[in-house]
Amino acid sequence: MSKNIFFIALILCASGLVSPPFALVAGLVYGFSFVHPFHIEAKKLSKLLLQVSVVGLGFGMDLTQVITVGRSGFLYTAIGISFAMLLGWGLGRVLKVGHRISFLISTGTAICGGSAIAAVAPITNASEEEIAVSLGTVFLLNSVALLLFPAIGSALHMTQTQFGLWAALAIHDTSSVVGASAKYGAVALAVGTTVKLARALWIVPMSLGAAMFNKSKARIHWPWFILFFCLAAVANTYLHVFAGYYPTLKHLGMIGLTVTLFLIGTGLSKKTLQQVGVRPLLQGIILWVVVATASLALICSNWIHL
Repeated sequence: MSKNIFFIALILCASGLVSPPFALVAGLVYGFSFVHPFHIEAKKLSKLLLQVSVVGLGFGMDLTQVITVGRSGFLYTAIGISFAMLLGWGLGRVLKVGHRISFLISTGTAICGGSAIAAVAPITNASEEEIAVSLGTVFLLNSVALLLFPAIGSALHMTQTQFGLWAALAIHDTSSVVGASAKYGAVALAVGTTVKLARALWIVPMSLGAAMFNKSKARIHWPWFILFFCLAAVANTYLHVFAGYYPTLKHLGMIGLTVTLFLIGTGLSKKTLQQVGVRPLLQGIILWVVVATASLALICSNWIHL
């Protein structure tokens, strides 16, 4: 029965009839109600599908806007990442969280959630349990952010540019940034996606720094999908001969994102909550709330703007 429900829900999310937030909620309901029959396969598919979907959304971006927003957001992301890493380190010490788990949670919060954790985990020689706890913490908070941020943005009457910037600076994973921004509006989606991908580029220097500190020779995972996102924006801006195909590719990217969020939701369960534990979860919550609140205050007071 669980298999049938999974496939029916998957097809519904791929139909384009449901929104990304609804797909995530449906995935969470499934994950907490059934034992996932395809847990490993869904995890691998969601990672690949997210990258392909982001590239698809690039066909709806204007390159000049991508460059302008990316350049403006670079300084904010650099400051934000440094602040989050230092605060995460301090919270880990105070709460007595294991140093590897603390570093992984801090990195996931500072840069781009699960992708950053997956990149630096082999370099730090983190165990499967430490990786699972870190990913579980980040994914739980991602789910909350995707559902909570649009409501907060509407209540505060944030502009689409302000909301996209806030989502990019304060939400962990690219999938949730895109999902929340897409719900808020087209401009918010463009700003959120571009700044978030600029933030994701910090995976590379963070991985190099961690490798040097740990004297690790583990292979560094380069975020190649960001390059393809930029190439898609180049095509949309300059290669007008294929302009008729771009809206379809963008639409497919949005559908791919919706399916991705459903798959991510199905990966969270009661077992995930048990694995996370109180201290790592508390570190993740406090770190995320401080980062989200501080960035929101700075954006609303116009200290941070594009």
